[in-house]
Amino acid sequence: STYTSPTPQCNVRQGAKKKASKPTKTGPSVGELIVKAVAASKERGGVSAAALKKALTAGGYDVDKNKARVKTAIKNLVAKGTLVQTKGTGASGSFKINKKVDTQAKKPAKNQIFFLL
Repeated sequence: STYTSPTPQCNVRQGAKKKASKPTKTGPSVGELIVKAVAASKERGGVSAAALKKALTAGGYDVDKNKARVKTAIKNLVAKGTLVQTKGTGASGSFKINKKVDTQAKKPAKNQIFFLL
């Protein structure tokens, strides 16, 4: 059998088109939106996950489409220590903003200055 070069119609590279790049969304991340929603609430026991989702929906965020993103954002914020989980486990329950993080972050800076002197 002899090899014949492919015809121009068969050439894959010639027919390949670049994929249209999706427009990147600008604006605050889900985590930032969640922190703002928790900070805005005056609830003593924290904000429930359901109330958080309602607040995000009211703010124009499509929660139904991005359920997994909201869940992971909540879990990450709790893991970082930005939010404290007052009730429940995982991404369910109630959440408060962690006030201890701010004071702890400021104190070591002062201590370091004393060590340098």
